[in-house]
Amino acid sequence: MNCSEPESMPEVSRGNEEYMLDVCLLGTGGMMPLPYRWLTSLMMRYNGKSILIDCGEGTQIALREKGWSPKPIDIICFTHYHADHISGLPGLLLTMGNAERTEPLFLIGPKGLTRVVNALRTIAPELPFRLEFMEIEDSEQTFYFEGFRIDAFKVNHNVLCYGYSLVIDRTGRFDKDRAIAQNIPLKLWGRLQKGESIEQDGVKYTPDMVLGAARKGLKVTYCTDTRPTDTIISNSKGADLLILEGMYGEPDKLVKAKEHRHMTMYEAAKIAREVQAPQLWLTHYSPSMNRPEQYMDEVKRIFPRAVAAKDGRSIELNFEEE
Repeated sequence: MNCSEPESMPEVSRGNEEYMLDVCLLGTGGMMPLPYRWLTSLMMRYNGKSILIDCGEGTQIALREKGWSPKPIDIICFTHYHADHISGLPGLLLTMGNAERTEPLFLIGPKGLTRVVNALRTIAPELPFRLEFMEIEDSEQTFYFEGFRIDAFKVNHNVLCYGYSLVIDRTGRFDKDRAIAQNIPLKLWGRLQKGESIEQDGVKYTPDMVLGAARKGLKVTYCTDTRPTDTIISNSKGADLLILEGMYGEPDKLVKAKEHRHMTMYEAAKIAREVQAPQLWLTHYSPSMNRPEQYMDEVKRIFPRAVAAKDGRSIELNFEEE
C-alpha cells in the first residue's frame, strides 16, 4: 500500500501535553492537628485521575477548603502507618461511600497495608466499592497507571517508610512525514503514538518509527518522616517540585531530629540544593513550631527557592513549551 497523504489527514492526538498537573498540599502538620494546620496530606490531579498521598486527620476538611471532592480519588499512597499519616482514612472512605462511589480504590503502601487498613475499617465496614491493595515489596518499586507512574523508594524513619514520586513521561512528537515515508497504515498511527508495537500483514511497526526523541515530562517528589538519605537524592533528581519534611527549624532540635529520625528544614534545603530542584516546599512541621516562616532566612541562604508551605498551597505544573 502506498500511504500517500490523503486530502483530509486524520487528526493525531497531541498526547499528554494537553493536560496539566494540579498539586495541592492539603495538610502540613506533623504529630497533631492544630487550629491553623491540618495533618499531612497531598493531593494531585492529572488527566481525570486524582492521587492522594497520606491521609492525616483533617484531610476531608482540607479538601473542602480547597473546593475538591474526595469521590474521584483513584489512588491513595501511604508513606507509613503512624496515625498522623493515616488516621483520616476511615472517615474519608465513608464519605466516598456515601457519595455512591462504585469504582475500585487503589491503595499503595509499605508491607502491612492490607492488615492496617482492614483494622481501620472496623468503623467503616461496608463500602459500595472495592479496595485494591498494592503493598510495596522492595526498597524501590514502580507502579504503572494510565498516563503516569508512581515511584516508591524506602527512606530512613523509625518504622518502615517510603517516599513517592509521581512521574508523567512525555513521548516524542509524532512525525507524520516519517509515517507516510514508511508506508505505515493510517489506522495504526494513534496506537504507535501511544507507545504500542503492532504486527500486521507480516510487518512489525514500532513507536520509534514515528516518534521523535522523548521530551521532558513532569515529576513531583514527596518525602517526609525520614533522615536525609541517598535514596531521597537519587529519586529527587529531575523533579519539577520537591516537597520535603521540615520538622524542625529551631537550631537546637538537630539532636531530636536524629533521635526520632526526622529532618530539619536546613537538611531539606541542602537536598534541594544538591539535586538542583526548581522549587522546594517544606511540610510536616512539629506542633512546637508555630511560625516556620521565621526560620526561612537561614533556609533560603542554603536554597533560595524554598518555601515554608502552608495548608492549601497549590500549583499547576505544565509541560515545557517547545
